[in-house]
Amino acid sequence: MASHSRRRPLRERRTALVLAVAVAAVGVLLSLVMALRPDSEPNAVRAAAEPAAGNRSSAPAATPGQKAKPSPKQKQKPKPKPSKASPTPTATTPSARPSPTGAPRSAPRPASGTASLAGRIQPKATYKGVATHYDAADGDGACLYGPSPDLMVAAMNHTDYETSKACGAHILVRAANGASVTVRITNECPLPCAPGQLDLSKEAFAKLAGLSAGRIPITWSLLSPSTSDTVSIRYKTGSSRHWCGIQALGHRNPLARLEVKTGSGWSRLTRTEYNYFLSPGGTGCGGALRLTDIYGEQLTVDGITIRPDAVQPTRVQFARH
Repeated sequence: MASHSRRRPLRERRTALVLAVAVAAVGVLLSLVMALRPDSEPNAVRAAAEPAAGNRSSAPAATPGQKAKPSPKQKQKPKPKPSKASPTPTATTPSARPSPTGAPRSAPRPASGTASLAGRIQPKATYKGVATHYDAADGDGACLYGPSPDLMVAAMNHTDYETSKACGAHILVRAANGASVTVRITNECPLPCAPGQLDLSKEAFAKLAGLSAGRIPITWSLLSPSTSDTVSIRYKTGSSRHWCGIQALGHRNPLARLEVKTGSGWSRLTRTEYNYFLSPGGTGCGGALRLTDIYGEQLTVDGITIRPDAVQPTRVQFARH
């Protein structure tokens, strides 16, 4: 009986071992079966295959504040080349000229290519703005014409003054009540005077409204007035054969250019804000001059000697338009 009791535990151990081996074999077999099924791929194998099989990106999502990087296996689309066409102006683009009213969208084109000569203030156009007034004293101003017995003068706003190009222009000004006055530009109204604004002498403003009004809406246009006067020439203080400043006065139409005669032809002088044309090296000083108005008409003047500060009359005048 004692020996029988010792053999029984040994059999039980062998049986447990056999069962354990069988269970392990079944587990290995099941693992092999699962591994061979196409719908049970491991995540690592599936993730590696997806970019090549489809169009989905395997790139991780971008965190806030960080740009997502494209997958290295994705083809990048070529960037479009910039267009060579000129940019289209937007509605917020400011106008380069004072706003005309009651005129065609494009101003009439003067003959002989004079559209560029006219600058900001074009003939045959009506502009709108406001009128204010100032004490013109003796009528002199930034144009340096000197005292004037006629105080129907005005200061052009800085923008439309255009480096003294408006100097000498005759302007017809109309108020909303129907009153009108003709003034000559002899001065500049500095900023913040807005484009289209005219600062009239008190005498001229009073033709349109009471001085107490201070500021009134107006329209205005360029005139080519009737006159019996001729153009005059004045050399600036300090002018000589080595340096000179030349000014034209009494011209019917705004002056666009002043040129001096040289050995090789005509040389255009640079215009200053104080309405003189300068020859810094003395070129042409004391010689023949050629004046061009905004309509393209040219006048040649001879026999003007260098006499600083002296107003020397000529026998020529621009035609009326």
